[in-house]
This record gives sequence, C-alpha cells and structure tokens, in this order.
Amino acid sequence: MPNARFGSAAVPGSPTRGRCALGWSVAALILLPALVAGRQQPPSPPAPTPTPTPPATAQEQQPTFRGGVNFVRVDAIVTDKQGNPVVDLKQTDFEVLEDGKPQTIETFRVVKVDAAAPVETQSRIRSRADEERAAADEDARIYVFFLDDYHVRLGSSMAARKPLSEFVQNNVSPNDLLAVMYPLSPLDSVSLTRDHQSVIRALERFEGRKFNYEPKNSIEQRYANYPAETVERIRRQVSMTALEGLAIKLGALREGRKAVIVVSEGFTSVLPPQLRDPVASQPGMGNPARRNPGAGQTAGGQNTITEDRAEMIGQADIQSELQEVFNAAARSNTAFYTVDPRGLSTGEFDINENVGMQRSNASLRQTQDTLRVLAGETDGRAIVNRNDFGKAMKQIVQDSSAYYLLGYNSSQAPQDGKFHEIKVRVKRSGTEVRARKGYWAFTATDAARAVAPPKPAMPPAVSRALSSIAEPARGRFVRTWVGTARGSDGKTRVTFVWEPIPAQPGVRRDNATSVSLIAASPDGETYFRGTVPAEGSAATTTRHIDFEVPPGRLQLRLGVNGANGPIDNDDREVMVPDLTSIEFAFGTSRLYVARTARDVQVIRKDPAAVPTAAREFRRTDRLIVRPEVYAPSAAVVAVTAKLLNKQGQSLADIPVATEAGQPHLIEIPLAALAPGEYLLEVSAKSEGHQPVTDLIAFRVEG
Repeated sequence: MPNARFGSAAVPGSPTRGRCALGWSVAALILLPALVAGRQQPPSPPAPTPTPTPPATAQEQQPTFRGGVNFVRVDAIVTDKQGNPVVDLKQTDFEVLEDGKPQTIETFRVVKVDAAAPVETQSRIRSRADEERAAADEDARIYVFFLDDYHVRLGSSMAARKPLSEFVQNNVSPNDLLAVMYPLSPLDSVSLTRDHQSVIRALERFEGRKFNYEPKNSIEQRYANYPAETVERIRRQVSMTALEGLAIKLGALREGRKAVIVVSEGFTSVLPPQLRDPVASQPGMGNPARRNPGAGQTAGGQNTITEDRAEMIGQADIQSELQEVFNAAARSNTAFYTVDPRGLSTGEFDINENVGMQRSNASLRQTQDTLRVLAGETDGRAIVNRNDFGKAMKQIVQDSSAYYLLGYNSSQAPQDGKFHEIKVRVKRSGTEVRARKGYWAFTATDAARAVAPPKPAMPPAVSRALSSIAEPARGRFVRTWVGTARGSDGKTRVTFVWEPIPAQPGVRRDNATSVSLIAASPDGETYFRGTVPAEGSAATTTRHIDFEVPPGRLQLRLGVNGANGPIDNDDREVMVPDLTSIEFAFGTSRLYVARTARDVQVIRKDPAAVPTAAREFRRTDRLIVRPEVYAPSAAVVAVTAKLLNKQGQSLADIPVATEAGQPHLIEIPLAALAPGEYLLEVSAKSEGHQPVTDLIAFRVEG
C-alpha cells in the first residue's frame, strides 16, 4: 500500500467519515438530484434471505449463506507464487480474524468459472428481470467499464480505446455480462448485456475531458461559470458518487464477485495556481498565474504555507469521499480495478500548462496513489505506470474466475458504527491471499432499521399513475398523449396529440417535423391513416388529430419524421373504453400548461383547447386540469381534488372551479412545489352512484 502523501487513506479505520468542504456542499445540492435520480439507498451489510439448498450428494452440496445484521461475507482470492489461482482448498484450510479475534467460518463456497466451457444459446436481456436472472448465473462474470471522462485527457482516452476493446475481444467469454458507465450516466441506464459488440463500440467512442470545462449538457451548464477549482471538486465528487451508486446497484444483482474497471488518471486534491481560472469555461481569462510556472512555490521549489494548507484540506476531502466508495464496495462484494491510461509518465501537467516540474511530479504521484488506494481497499488491482496495461488487465479475468466465498457471524456483534479489520489466512504454505480489508459496522439505529418490517408497498393505483410519466431509457424525439371521449353512434372519439422534444444542449440530432399515424383494429381494419399535421406549422406547436373508433383494442403505429426522412418509430396498443354504456365515471382528464395570465384566460374560455402531451413542468408554469366526468344529465356532481406526493400521501386540498355551463377546472400554481413527482387525485360524487377517482401524475422541474 502506498505511503506517499495520500497514503493515510490506506490505513483501515483511519478515515474520518462524512467530512466535506463547504465549497463542495453547495455544488452537491446542484448536482446530486440529477445524478442519482432513482438511486437506491445503500443496503445493509450482507444479509440475504435464506433459501433452501436443493437435494445433492454430500460432495456436491453447497451450504446456504445465512443472513443477519452481524453476518459478514468475505471473498478471498488465493494464488501460488507464480500468480496462478489455487482452487482446491477446503473450509478447514482458512482462518478468518476480525480485529485480531478468530471467527467461526459458517459458510464456504468455491466459485470457479470455466470460460472455455460450451455456452448455451442465451436470450437477449430486455428487462430488469432478465438482467437479474442473467446475473444470478455464477458462470457469468460481471465487468463494468467506468469511463471516467472527467479525469482522463483526450489523448489518453484515444490511446486507451484499442487495448480496452481488445480486452473484451480476447478475454471475455460469450456468457459474461458487460456494461459501460460514465460519471453522469443515470444508474437506471446502466444495464448488463451479452451484446459485447455494442460494448466495444462504446469503448471505441471514449473521449476524455480532463481540464476541458466546455459544458456538454444542461447539468454542466449550471456550473460552467464557476471557478475551475470548484468545477474540479464537483467533477471529482460526481465520479465518486457514481462509483458508490454503481457498487450498490451491482450488489443488488447478486452475491458473487463483480469487477468494475475504472479507467481514470486519478483524483487531484487541488489545482495548481496556473489552472485556477476564475471562470472554468474561459481558460486563462483573469488568471495572472498562468504565466508564472513558480506560482504557489517558494524560491526553493517547495509549496508555500497556503498551498500546503489547501492540499491538506483537499486530501482530507478525497479521503472522506473514497471511504464512502469503500463502504459500498465492501457491502456489495464489488472490486475496483483501476487502469491509468497515461502509461509511463513523468508529470501530471502538459508543458503548455506552465506548471513547474516539481509540482507536476507531486501531482502525478498523488493521482496515482488515489488509484492504488481505490483498488487496494476494494480487493482489486491498480494498473498504473504501464504502457502495456492491456496485458495487465488479464489478471482481472483471472481474479473473477476463481475465488472463495466465506461467511461468518461476528463474535463481537458490533453495533458501534466503526471500522472492523478482517484478515484471512490460509494454512497452506506458498500461497498468497487477497481479501477485503474489513467493514463498517452498523450503529444500533442502523441495525434496528435493517431488521424492521418492510414499509407498506405503494398503492397499485399510485404505481400505475407514476409509471405513465416514466421516461424511456433512450432519447425521444416527440412526446405523445392519447385521450378518449364519447363519440357518435356508440363510438368513442380518440384524440392523438404530439409535441416535438428539442435536443439537449450540445447534442446534434434531427428535430421531428411530423408524425405519421396509422390507427387500426387487431384484425387489420384501418380507422385512420395520415400525417399529423400534414403540412407545416411552427416546430413548437402542439399537433393533434381526432377520429372515431369502436370500443375495444386499438393498435397505433407511429412514424416520426425529420427534415430528411424517418428518424424514429413506435408501436403501441390502446384499450378504447365504451363510454356510451357508462352512467358515472371519469373520462380522460386533459392537462394544459399556462405560462402567462393571457394563457390562463384563453384556456379557461376555450373548452375545445388542445391539451398538452407534456407531464413535466417548470415551477414558473401554472398547470390547468380539466377532469371529464360522465354522469346522467340531471345528476348533481361534486368534484374535489387533492395534491399527493409520490408515495400517495395527501399534501393539500386543491380548489375546483365549477361555473354554470362550463366543465370543471382545476388550476395549480407550481411555484410553491419543490422539484419532484406529484399526483393530483380528483374525486367525483353523485347521489345514487359509487364515488369515482382519477389519479394524474406529473413532474415538477427546477
């Protein structure tokens, strides 16, 4: 373990948890909601639900891993002096100590993956359930490439593409599961796949952005005008948080070992004065130190007291941030293999950055140390200072192909929230053992939470409503809405609405100009065929079409067209209700967005106004809802509305406007709502009928 200036982080139990500089605290509030949307909370220390062991012979039977807040899992890699795996050891050959005290090994499993074995035809992974089933196969190794573009220079990333691609081509078996992740990748978008060619294509597009602060998306635009030093802290914390979230996600997939290949040049505690530009997106502007290679150093080439203090604070922050990653990796049995694509280097900074050689060398050592510590503390390996790192990566495959899973219940049963050191020994001479360094125990509060009964499940109606506003994984060109109302002669009137979605800043793509729509019955009878709209209005205009169909299943085929032809398509099926036979029920509620007082007045006065297809609104918007209630003409209908949070809990009563001869109208000013997901619960009552309820989900953005 390195003992350089960053070396203190490698000492088990020494890091101070939860420490964070004030400058980052503000930035974290900006970034984290966008980064970890949908992210799970860290799971408790390994505590899987017991499952019965299937009948087997005495030699074949494997023990079942037991659970509990004091149950600890340890994976151990045993090699001989030549580095070859040793896989013939027995449970009695191992000794496990916690804080120096022997522990009783209660569960033991040998994991051996034979990559040369015949591979059966595997089905494609199309869903979360498919992913979980595939990950449960112990013969499928898991590798996730974490491409830390924030901490890799463009030239280094281009040099890394070939060895990374060759690693997949030459060392990964068809049964292995792969994924690629960037620091800003949403966790829900990171899916394991056996389509290795798609992974290779992703690796071949890797572009590093180290010290390049040009914003590429709306998240980065929020802090593009911050000082460069602040942006570096934000980027570092984003990468750390992403690694932590990735470990949690992988831990939820399976118990066995998972390998994360972190392609990074390491983390810097503080920028040298020459790169501390006042505005990150304007390099060199307003920074006189750019022209002084000795800035921040004494005449003897040593750091000034101010620089030493800044580095000390920065290193403490990195130490704290890394500790959270270590905790997540230990709980999820995930190993981080750090790959430095710089190869053999003499300094951290390029000559054009005008940083003194002594400072550049010190920064290089520090970044390399962060990679060594990240790998060493998570039972991985650090591949640094090597021009042939592609060959060194073969060890990753070997580590994932043969190891031991040991489990014990801690004799100390600690609930002190402290770090407890683990040592694994093997009685056979001439062997080397690598295993996790230890774990952080639960506090009494954590333990009580872990054994508490699960919270009540979200009501199905709430889940269905929220699923209607879920975004698809891939980018969209249009958003659509389909509503129904009573038609003529027993038919139902269908309203189809679409709106173009502009591309994200920095993303080049075609914009949707029209949508081709075919509406047909399952047996092929066509009810509508055409383009919506046929010819041109402005790109921001909502487009819609009405047509009537018999009640029943309706198949819609959408073709999205751009200026140069088709750019997307979609098929869906809609169940069209029979609204002529209903006495008291809700139809399809219609949503409108008003951004000015005039918009509000126009929508109020026009019952035939075209609704919006959007379900995401800004806090500066006013949301207007027209619930459609079907009731006998003489019935007196009372309509009420409540605002709910995404768990279905009531937040506030919302007034409903009821003017004579006009449909019900609900108006919600969104300025008072925090960003997040909400539901509008609309209820209708009428004498002689059962009350009916409609749930409408929407999302408020900052």
